Parts: sequence; structure tokens; C-alpha cells
Amino acid sequence: MSRPRSGRGASAGGSSRPAAQRGVYVQTPKPDIYVALLGVALAAMIIGCLLLILVLNNYGFSTKVSAAPTQPAPALALAASSGFSENFGSVRL
Repeated sequence: MSRPRSGRGASAGGSSRPAAQRGVYVQTPKPDIYVALLGVALAAMIIGCLLLILVLNNYGFSTKVSAAPTQPAPALALAASSGFSENFGSVRL
């Protein structure tokens, strides 16, 4: 099956030919090995996502959001109380 593709000067209004005969007919490209490889890659990604979901379910993975903690994490509180600062110029080795 062919499909029309406009050629040079196809939009010129001075032509007496009907609109159905304008343009250049080209063959539609046939699927090749690269199209098959795209399909294989898509199938592999879908299977990989499904397997990832199955593995995450073994560990009790959920997408529900819990309430944010009101207190800072213990490691951050310890670093703040020990005098740690972000001034890296004063680090002694």
C-alpha cells in the first residue's frame, strides 16, 4: 500500500489536476529486525518491572505515606550536639 507525500510545488494553486492526484506516492516502510528488537526490549522491561514488584512484595513494600517524624533523626541530633559544623576549612587531621 502506498501513501501520498507532497512533492515540490504541490501546494501551488495553478494546477488543474484534482487534489487526489497531487503528491508523490512512496511505499510504506516494512518492519525489519530493529522493530523486532524494540518489541523484545519492551517485553523485557515489562517482565523486569513485574518481577521487581514481586520481589518488593516479599519485603512488605507499600506505597502508603506515613506521617513525617516530628523529631530529627538520631544521627543528625548527635552530629548537632557534638559541635559538628559544615565549615570544612576547620577540619583537623
